[in-house]
Amino acid sequence: MSPAVRCPEPEVGTNPVQVEVGDFDEAIDVEEETVEDIVDNPCLNYHCKKGKVCEVDEGNTPMCVCQDPSTCPPADAEFEHVCGTDNKTYDSSCHFFATKCALEGTKKGHKLHLDYIGPCKYIETCLDSELNEFPLRMRDWLKNVLVTLYERDEDNNLLTEKQKLRVKKIYENEKRLQAGDHSLDLLAHDFEKNYNMYIFPVHWQFGQLDQHPVDGYLTHTELAPLRAPLIPMEHCTTRFFEECDSDSDKYIALEEWASCFGLKERKYGRGLTTNGGLADSFRQFECFLP
Repeated sequence: MSPAVRCPEPEVGTNPVQVEVGDFDEAIDVEEETVEDIVDNPCLNYHCKKGKVCEVDEGNTPMCVCQDPSTCPPADAEFEHVCGTDNKTYDSSCHFFATKCALEGTKKGHKLHLDYIGPCKYIETCLDSELNEFPLRMRDWLKNVLVTLYERDEDNNLLTEKQKLRVKKIYENEKRLQAGDHSLDLLAHDFEKNYNMYIFPVHWQFGQLDQHPVDGYLTHTELAPLRAPLIPMEHCTTRFFEECDSDSDKYIALEEWASCFGLKERKYGRGLTTNGGLADSFRQFECFLP
């Protein structure tokens, strides 16, 4: 394993798994609208999903229609590009979802998903030996993410009180493996020796993703905010999550998720979701990659 990349310490902000991939809207100060404004423009408070925009019909009734990709803002940099499952690079998530919307109701549109962040590139084949290594780093990363959240939760809005108590036990445990560039052998040994430290972080991540709806299952869309930024950094990401779906029903149940991360005990609780998370957490994950 090569020396760890020296990455700047990430700031705490919005956890990427709390929003769907493609939601990169900047914070905009919105002036309070008067009743007259809302009557004049019914689209002001009318929400449309990504790829669609609000328009009004002849009766001034708001409705969602597919956005014209040409109306999307041009990408400022390469990092705004996204790669679709059609192996085509789109200028931005706006361009991708507008294109997908135009294909609604077609076989091509049904199969088209956002694959990963960044322009399309060659992704190496994931070997069996490499696949076995993937959960070692992921478990350690999830544990470190939670510990960092606990350290910085000054305003008590990143973790619930119940979750903070769970993470506190990990944080104060003298046997906890500190964040760093560790060998795979050490990560495997620590998981075996300190197994209980990894149970909650794995469950917590599932709860972060299981949002639309909260039902104990992850769809492709719910999983995307985690897998899309990881794929360019970890070539085993796609195969790992595909094999997590052990019954091939297109859903990853909590039991399947726990199993593919190496958890054997049936400690599947609820209340796993946090109120916030780490900005740049995937950059932090890159620091632990070989």
